[in-house]
Amino acid sequence: MDHRSIIDKINAHKKQPNLRFRLKRNVEKFTDLLFYTLFDIETPVADNLGKLQAQFDELVDLACWQSEKPCKKVWENYVEKLPQVLESLNLDAEATVNCDPASLSIEEVYMAYPGFYAISVYRLAHELYKFGFPLVPRLMTEYAHRQTGVDINPGAKIGNSFHIDHGTGVVIGETAVIKNDVKIYQGVTLGGLFVAKNLQKTKRHPTIENNVTIYANATILGGNTIIGANSVIGGNAWITASVPPNSTVFHTPEIKIKTLPNV
Repeated sequence: MDHRSIIDKINAHKKQPNLRFRLKRNVEKFTDLLFYTLFDIETPVADNLGKLQAQFDELVDLACWQSEKPCKKVWENYVEKLPQVLESLNLDAEATVNCDPASLSIEEVYMAYPGFYAISVYRLAHELYKFGFPLVPRLMTEYAHRQTGVDINPGAKIGNSFHIDHGTGVVIGETAVIKNDVKIYQGVTLGGLFVAKNLQKTKRHPTIENNVTIYANATILGGNTIIGANSVIGGNAWITASVPPNSTVFHTPEIKIKTLPNV
């Protein structure tokens, strides 16, 4: 097969006219600048808002494929939400400091805690998700997922003072609802009980009420599953039905230890 024929065959199979991977890189740059603008004391807010708007306009050109470009109207509404997002994230950081004995300072949480970073990018992406800006919120949270191992869909609804400890392996689905003062540990899944495309418009993921703690590797599935307020879900628990408020749920493994006799 000659070189020209190979090129023609590859081009014939490149069927997605809107698939430009520089969108992914540009979203990552936008996310980084947004994060530093909110938190880094040496990053000038006034200057950066102009840069962020210019970057946002590029994202609109790459990701908003309708000819009338309705996404161009999103920026002004979005930027008005940033103080409120920052206020929520400060509450998340304070929640981590208050409940994690390993945290030495709040600065450490902002700079070194992967759970906090994942929550930050989620909250920034969630506002764009609510405006209906296509693809970009998902690329933002996937960028955080790649860096932290925490996968939060931008469509999830998460209340105040949310804490993710350690973080690696956490999965929070698109229609999950997490209320205030919730703490979850590594490996927790808030997922769907069934996977089918016709469920796209339904609530597929659980609701976690106020002041719930979910320990490592617990799996909670289903859109009708509600974890009642003030409950504790132990590690490795598998839950597909609702739990009343003030409950403790735990998985009891059978552990056997065999010791060789002294010789």
